[in-house]
Amino acid sequence: MSATEAPSDTPKETPKDGAAFCADLVKTHDFVRYASTLFVPGPERRALLSIYAFNAEISRVHEQVSQPLPGEIRLQWWTDMLAGSGHGGVEGNPVAAELLHTIRNHRLPVSPLSRLVEEHQFDLYNDPMPSLAALEGYLDATASALFSLAARVIVRPSEAIEHVARHAGLAQGMTQVITRLARDAARQQLFLPQQFLQQHGSSKEEVFAGKLTPNIRAAVDQLASEAQTHLATALALLADVPREVRPVFLPLAHVRRELKLMARADSDPFLARPASRLRILWTLWRAARTREFGG
Repeated sequence: MSATEAPSDTPKETPKDGAAFCADLVKTHDFVRYASTLFVPGPERRALLSIYAFNAEISRVHEQVSQPLPGEIRLQWWTDMLAGSGHGGVEGNPVAAELLHTIRNHRLPVSPLSRLVEEHQFDLYNDPMPSLAALEGYLDATASALFSLAARVIVRPSEAIEHVARHAGLAQGMTQVITRLARDAARQQLFLPQQFLQQHGSSKEEVFAGKLTPNIRAAVDQLASEAQTHLATALALLADVPREVRPVFLPLAHVRRELKLMARADSDPFLARPASRLRILWTLWRAARTREFGG
């Protein structure tokens, strides 16, 4: 089997409660992406939710284990499942069953999903993110890949869509590094590039102390500037993709709002409060009505 072929044990149909399970999982753990699916037709929405539920499962593995080995085992289960060599429980897992259904129905390539699993092995260890280049590689295989896969559910792939997806994922991922800085610091994890900290005379130990300093603020601002550049590029490129696929990129409206808040002089990533679900819905609804996102 090639890396791009769908697993042979893909079920012909999956139970509706599997779709509901995926929807609830994404709604609980990734509300921004969940909200964006509300602007997509039903059949495509179900497929998107299966992809996002898969991502939620993979990205939360490091939160569910206390040592790397159990996390490696969980991630290996997903790798085997995608390779068509699952060792039991595949069809009984609602997320796996829904994802396999989506892979078959929408002819999704398996290799980006496998790379996403592989990239999240980084989360299991306390190694700091060394550089901007390393972070970009991580986000290319995770956040950008999700935008690309989601777009494939709606329309045929194209170079223009891949270009938007890459910049969208980098913008969203870099923004999330900042909004999750306090949570990650409490776990002694560092996704803010160590390269930036060193350039501004800071260190991972200073970040782990959980108190904003001028040096940390300078490093955060540098990453926010990178995110803003990618966001501007992604939004400009949206005009080059089919109108029907643009709702997939609605999470960028939330990214834009987050970056605007970060630019305020009194912003503090260690004290930041997540946006309410109502605020997220309002932000995405307003964006969906604009020509930018296909309104």
